[in-house]
Amino acid sequence: MRVSRVQAEENRQTVINVASRLFREHGFDGIGLKDLMEAAGLTQGAFYKQFSSKEDLTAQAASRALESASCRWTAVATARPEDPLGAVVDLYLSAGHLGERPDGCPLVALGSDAARHGVEVKASFEAGIRTHLDVLERLISETPGEEFKSKAMAILSLMVGALTLSRAVNDPGLAQAFLDTAAAHVRAIAAA
Repeated sequence: MRVSRVQAEENRQTVINVASRLFREHGFDGIGLKDLMEAAGLTQGAFYKQFSSKEDLTAQAASRALESASCRWTAVATARPEDPLGAVVDLYLSAGHLGERPDGCPLVALGSDAARHGVEVKASFEAGIRTHLDVLERLISETPGEEFKSKAMAILSLMVGALTLSRAVNDPGLAQAFLDTAAAHVRAIAAA
């Protein structure tokens, strides 16, 4: 049975959304097309009508995950205008985010995977990283400049590194110490 263009586009968006979550949970190579399409409620054959390759889907799912993450940052910052950077830090370096793998930070969940992929996936990651840096730069300064670009890079690196290390250890106390220490240093960098 043939599906309408509207339904085909809805199916495509469903696959991208499902892949975005499953890739963050299992890695780009940790889930096969059959399982991914099954999770999206579609057949594997439908995949090839929507995407040129798994790499094509990987790049689009990475873009979707990164876009979703930066939108979350903007939303929490907007909700707390008296301390927008604090809102982002509190969200990102929280115990809740530590355990939130399928909807958590794609930079942490997929960064090392992206480094092993091709140009398309790296381009998606680069665009998402630049968006995160832009958000941070706006949160720490009304006047963009090189000093604030550097601070934004340091803050993003510190937060991603702290969350990565927190997820890599068994000791919950050590995991929380990474998050707390990073939060304190992020605030110090922003205030300097």
